[in-house]
Formats: sequence, C-alpha cells, structure tokens
Amino acid sequence: MNNSTHNPDLPGVRITICEKVFVKDPDTTELGQKIISESIRMIDELGFEQFTFGKLAKAIHSTEASVYRYFENKHKLLLYLTAWYWNWLEYQITLRTTNIESPEERLDRVISLLSEPIQMDHSFAHIDEVALQGIVVRESAKAYFNKDVDQANKEGLLDSYKRLTGRLADLISSNCANYKFPNALASTLIESSHNQAFFAEHLPHLSNLKSGSSKDLYNFLHQLVFGSLGVETTSA
Repeated sequence: MNNSTHNPDLPGVRITICEKVFVKDPDTTELGQKIISESIRMIDELGFEQFTFGKLAKAIHSTEASVYRYFENKHKLLLYLTAWYWNWLEYQITLRTTNIESPEERLDRVISLLSEPIQMDHSFAHIDEVALQGIVVRESAKAYFNKDVDQANKEGLLDSYKRLTGRLADLISSNCANYKFPNALASTLIESSHNQAFFAEHLPHLSNLKSGSSKDLYNFLHQLVFGSLGVETTSA
C-alpha cells in the first residue's frame, strides 16, 4: 500500500509514497500536514544537519513525541520529502508529455521542465514545491549516499527516484534504441539539472553556466542528452 496526497482539482491524481517511510501517514491529519509543511520550511532555512524534531515540535506548538508518531527519525522524514518531490516531478512530466507523439519533442519538454524555475503548485496546499526543490538540490543525496542504502533499496524506500529515472530512460531509448546507457544518462540528466544550477550560483568555477540562467541550463542539458545520443535536433 502507498500513501496518497490528492490534488483536489484533479481527483484522479495521486502522489504516492511507500508506507515504510513513515509510522503514520502525515497526509491523513492536520498535524501531519503541519509537520510536512513546517519541516520543508525549516530544512530549507536551517539545513538538514541543524534541523531537529525538537525544533520542529516547538515551531508547530506540539511535542517531539507527536512528531515521532509520524516518523521514526529525521532521515525517514527526508526520504518522505524527497520521494514526494520525485513523484510530483513525474506527475509534471506526465502533464508535459501526454498526447505528444514526437519522441524528440517529449524528451525536449522534459529537459525544459528540468531547466525552468519551479513554480508553486497550489493544488497541494501544504507543500511549498519551491522550497522543497531547494532541499532536494542540497540534501537529497543524503537519502541514499549512506551505508544503509542497500537495505533502503531492498525495502522500496528509493522506488520513487528509480521510477522517475526509469521513465526518463524510456524517453531516451525512444529517441535512440541503440544507446547502451539510458539509465545512466537519465540519472545524470536529473542530477546535472540540480548540480549545475547550484554550482553556477555558489561554485562558479565548477560550471560555465550563468547563475540563474534557465536558458544556459537548458542548452547544457540539451547538448548533454542529444549529443550523447548522436541525434540531430532542431532545438537549442
């Protein structure tokens, strides 16, 4: 079974998260939603290392014990937040690519999506997608770059990211069926969309992109993907 966050404007849309990530589904209560909303704000502001359940409890005028009734620890909370983002991003890809016949255009639309500044999605009122993306850019690697990654993978805690990567890999293969590394290129595309934007702003010697330039990021990602595939395109 999966946890589901509903989009009230599109009743069929569900943001699903592996139930093993949480103790109690935070989407089912007002307190749970406050925990998610405030944790996004605090982690974005303080950073994951400085964030604690004690600080969270104080901010929502509750107790640490009440937070632990939803999440076993803050690592599981981070897994929840990143999984929510990956699933939401997959939903955005669906919106961008449905009824588009051209494989090149579908892949190009995904690259555009990954290059653009995130916009607030008011369909999910308790989630600040802009702040959540900031957390994903800075903190998401901590969800799987650790000694427990094999167990987390076995339990399905990383399935959201794997499913998103698989979807992009399928789009890549639809443009070049003979390409041998679609999954590697798909994960590189996702990570590069975050890393290069971050480097351009904070570590410019690690990037040739102009800080804040979605056009530069789009051109880089477009050349990275289609250049690797050896596909001639009319874009970029």
